Amino acid sequence: MTASLSLTRAARLIGVTRAELQRKIRLGEMVAHDGMVTVGNLLACYPAAQLEDTAETQRIAQIKERAFGKRVFERALPEPEVLAARITELGRTLATSQAQVDAFKALLGRLWDKLDSTPAVSTEDMKQWLKQEVELAIEPGVINPLSVKDNVLSVMTAQVTILPSRHDFLVEGHDSLLEAAMRAGIPLSYGCSGGNCGLCKAKVVDGEVRRTRNHDYIISGAEKAAGYVLLCSNTAVSDAVIEAPVADSVQDIPFQQIEAHVKATGHINDDVLLLHLQTPRTRRLRFLAGQNISLRLGGSFSAVLPIANCPCDDRNLLFHIQRQPGNLFSDYAFDRLKTHEAVEIEGPQGEFILHEKSPRAQYFFAFDCGFAPIKSLIEHAMSLEVENIHLHWIGSDKQHIYLPNIARAWDDALDNFSYHEHIAGFDLRNPGGKRAETLGKLLQDIQIADAGMLQGNIYIAGPAEAVDAAESFFAEYGLPKTRVSVSRVK
Repeated sequence: MTASLSLTRAARLIGVTRAELQRKIRLGEMVAHDGMVTVGNLLACYPAAQLEDTAETQRIAQIKERAFGKRVFERALPEPEVLAARITELGRTLATSQAQVDAFKALLGRLWDKLDSTPAVSTEDMKQWLKQEVELAIEPGVINPLSVKDNVLSVMTAQVTILPSRHDFLVEGHDSLLEAAMRAGIPLSYGCSGGNCGLCKAKVVDGEVRRTRNHDYIISGAEKAAGYVLLCSNTAVSDAVIEAPVADSVQDIPFQQIEAHVKATGHINDDVLLLHLQTPRTRRLRFLAGQNISLRLGGSFSAVLPIANCPCDDRNLLFHIQRQPGNLFSDYAFDRLKTHEAVEIEGPQGEFILHEKSPRAQYFFAFDCGFAPIKSLIEHAMSLEVENIHLHWIGSDKQHIYLPNIARAWDDALDNFSYHEHIAGFDLRNPGGKRAETLGKLLQDIQIADAGMLQGNIYIAGPAEAVDAAESFFAEYGLPKTRVSVSRVK
C-alpha cells in the first residue's frame, strides 16, 4: 500500500466524500501535500477505519452511480481481460514484496554471522535488540485493514489523474476513460464518443490502458509511440496519468447542431410537460450544467430552453416545458409532438454554470420552471461531491412546484443539503406592484432564517420578472455579480 493517497482514493477507502476530507484539510484537522494525504494522517482522523475491514467489499457489492442513481450490478466488474490484467499487476506487486521480505531475512542472516565473527561485549545485547525489533516489524497477523481495502479497490477500479488540471477520478466497471470522467463531473474534450472524430485523443503519461472498443479514427504511428489513445475507446488497466484538456469555461464548449429524436414525452402535471430527447450515438451534445439550447419542433416552432439534466448523460436530454396557451412552440409540444419525431437542436449557450472551485456554500433559487437548470446544476454538484447545498423552490402556486419528490429525495439522501418550498400566491411572471413587495418580503424572510446565505454563491432561475426582482434583492445587500448567477427561463 502506498504511503500517500489521493483524496479520491482516500475518500473511497474510508467511505466518506472528497468534500469531507477537503473540509478537514481546510480546518487543519488533516495535512495534505499536492492533493495527497498520508495513511498516518488518514488513520489519525478516522481511527475506526482500522476496525471496518469489510467496508470496501460491501461497497463494491452495492456499487452505485457516482453522479446520480443506481448502477446495474453487471457493470460493477471490469471486462474479464482488464480484471485479469489488474490481478496480474497486483500479483507482481505481492511477488515483489515477498522477494523484498526474503532478501531482508537473508540480510539478517548475514548480519547474524557478522556479529558472531566480531567479538564484542555488546554483541549478544545487539542481537537480542535486533530480534525484538524485527519481530515487532513483521509480527504475523498484524494487517492494516486499509491495506486490504486498497488491494481490493485496485482490482475493482483504477485511478486516473489528468494533467495539467490535476483532476482525478476512478474508472469502474466497463466504463471507458471518457465515461468515467464524465460521471465524475469532469468536462473533458470530446465529440462523437464513438471513436470517429478523434477529439478525445489524449496522451498516456504513466500507467497502462487497454482498448475495449474499436474505432475508425486513425492514430498515426508516431502518436501511438508517444502514448496517444482515444479516451472513448480505452479503459484504464492500472492507475494512470493522462494529458488532456478540461473545459474551464463556456468558451471551451463548441457550438453544435444536431438532429435529435423524441424518446418520450410525459405530463408532469396539467401545466408542465417533460420532454426527453435522444441524440445519435455518434453525435452527443457536449454542454455544461445549467446551459440552454435552442429547439426547433415541427420544422418551424422554436424556443430556447434549459437542459434539465447534468452533462454526465450527454445523449439523453431532458426539458421541462410550461404550458403557455397561444404560444406556438408550447401548443405544438403539448398537442402535436410525437415519439420518434425529429427535433433540431443548436447550442449550447448561456453562462449559468456552477462555481466548481469555490469553497462557499451554494444557494439555489428556482422560480416555477426555473427548477430545470437548477436541477442540472445540482446533479452536477452531486457528481463533484460538492457540500453545503441549499435549494429554495418558489412556486406561483402549489402546481408550479411540479417535481417536489426529487428535491425531497435529495434532502433525505444527502448530508449538508437543505430543501425548502415556498408559495408566492401569484403569477411569478408578473410580480409588479404590491406583488413585488410580497416577493421581496418572502426573500427577506428566507435570508433572515439563514444567516450564512449572504456569504454564499447565489443561483437564480425562472421567469425573467421574478429573476430580476431576486437579483435586485441580493444586489441591495452588496453581493457582487460574480457571486449571483441568473438564468431567465421563458
